[in-house]
Amino acid sequence: MFDPVIAPSGTLLGLLQRGRGDGTLHALTAPRAEALAALNHCVLRDPRHDWQVENRSLYYARLFLDLSGELDEIEAHLFDADDVLDTDESRTGLALAVLGHLASYGRRDALELLRRYAACGANWAWALDELALRDDDAGLRALAAPVLARFPADPEGEAELAVVVRDSFEPRPWRLWADDPRETIGTRVRAAQEAGSFDRWQRQMRPSGPRPGWSVRAVFEWAQQGIDRGAALHVPAARCLTAVAGPEDRPEIIEAARSGDDGARCTALRYLADSQDPDVLDLIEAAQASASRLVVDAAVDAFERMRSIAAVERARGWVHRPDALGEAAGRVLACRGGAADRELVLGALREAVRGDGPDAQTLWTLVDGAGRLGIANAAPVLRHVYRETASSHLRGRAARALAATDPSFPAGFAVECLWDCEETTREVAARHAETGDARVVDQLRRLAADPAEEAEVQTAVRSRIGPDASAV
Repeated sequence: MFDPVIAPSGTLLGLLQRGRGDGTLHALTAPRAEALAALNHCVLRDPRHDWQVENRSLYYARLFLDLSGELDEIEAHLFDADDVLDTDESRTGLALAVLGHLASYGRRDALELLRRYAACGANWAWALDELALRDDDAGLRALAAPVLARFPADPEGEAELAVVVRDSFEPRPWRLWADDPRETIGTRVRAAQEAGSFDRWQRQMRPSGPRPGWSVRAVFEWAQQGIDRGAALHVPAARCLTAVAGPEDRPEIIEAARSGDDGARCTALRYLADSQDPDVLDLIEAAQASASRLVVDAAVDAFERMRSIAAVERARGWVHRPDALGEAAGRVLACRGGAADRELVLGALREAVRGDGPDAQTLWTLVDGAGRLGIANAAPVLRHVYRETASSHLRGRAARALAATDPSFPAGFAVECLWDCEETTREVAARHAETGDARVVDQLRRLAADPAEEAEVQTAVRSRIGPDASAV
């Protein structure tokens, strides 16, 4: 999947792509046709950089309800010829998730669309998972035949079916189908369930990797073999070293961290950092001169895991370095620094935004640190990150930091956060938004009554509008 093209934050499309609460508020006041066009654009062209962790489906489903949106464009997208040619689940996953939420809200057309797609669509497993949470038993039983018809009744097809049953996210349909009296349905599914359970047992009985009695050298070799295969194994290898290494092995591990091959060096650095070895900080600094990006990244990761006073003190000296270790030092101070480190963290935050923009990965930790340390001077930068980032998770972190640093947050961004796509951001808003605005009171009540809303959000809402609350 290619990175999505995100429209400017001041446009309706840009707001909806980011999942901002202002997107919903602007859509409800825009011409309906324009709002639906932007909404469909988002649903059919997933705007998330990481669709596995960012939420959009409930946000878009609620807006579909508010706009009484038709599902014609979603239907055309699901049953387009591209569904056969492009089977990546990211092409249709967001649309199917939106349909799932709409079905929960009673949209019968969404439920029927999910059923049709589960019967004949390429991403049928996702549609089936949505139906497993929302459809009745009769609706699910009717899908047994078309779903099982996807798997030929030969050894290869039965093996593929067993894998699908074993790895299914929602087991409810398969359990229903296992009770089907038809041999072509119930017997096949029960056999697939048994085969999947046996396969899982076999894998557990044949573990790969280090065994008790391995030497330090054997662990290093295993880590290097992983790199040769394209798999970074230095993290589990470092855990193995904890079990097999003794005090007499320290010189060998130190030498590996200084000049070993990539597998040994990464493993040794991780192990020494986790054990708070007195020489590890110097070895981490030396690793920054390595020509191997894997070694540099492993050294940085190892440093960020350290919790010692010595690591924090070293971070204060490294924070001005123009390299990955300097960025890591800023994150260490953001996580574990004290009040005296506020200016250093603020400087790192500003430099990250200036150099890499509002979506830089390092901002996640720095934004948290600005809130943790209560850096009031960080509010302008945090507001910029909030407005411009395409990551709804980072925006949520910026909202939490603003709640701790910006006196204008309750009457400002907290209001729109009540409509945000991320439940953690809505929770922050529910606790902080000023209720002088009638929209805030109405939205709090809507969230409290919505069965699709997360429990943590509703708990926060009840703290504002419960019988003992005085805010509303």
